[in-house]
Amino acid sequence: MPVTAETRLRAGIVNADRPALARVLASVGVFRPDELDVALEVIDAGLAPGADHYRFAVAEQAGVVVGYVVWGRTPCTDAVYDLYWIAVDKAAQGGGVGRRLLKACVDDVRARGGRLLIIETEGTVAYDDTRRFYFAVGCDEVARIPDFYRPGADKVVYRLQL
Repeated sequence: MPVTAETRLRAGIVNADRPALARVLASVGVFRPDELDVALEVIDAGLAPGADHYRFAVAEQAGVVVGYVVWGRTPCTDAVYDLYWIAVDKAAQGGGVGRRLLKACVDDVRARGGRLLIIETEGTVAYDDTRRFYFAVGCDEVARIPDFYRPGADKVVYRLQL
């Protein structure tokens, strides 16, 4: 599903999004069950009444959720934000949805006076496309912690200077 005029981004999530976001996460094909659990916990925290730490943007094509991004301010920092999750349905990858979601995140962070976005991902072959994406959108790799997630699975940290 390439990006078309039908692709629409919207801020925030609603309860009805949860099953669709779970489907998107599962379709990506790289997240382990424990990672999926954490992603859903973040979604649930964002759906809780009065929740304000997490910010979301959702991408839809023809009324179907095809991706989302979630970010938030990093506590104890001067205007630094973390990108917690970004996921695009496997069928919609490569069509610009991820770029549009990241732009929505960056635009919001800038509007809030943010100066830096921090992104973490895994350094395994399964995440090669993810790391290429971050490089292609202008992120700098600033740290790599060997064997962080498990033996052979480095933590790779990127920053996007705003």
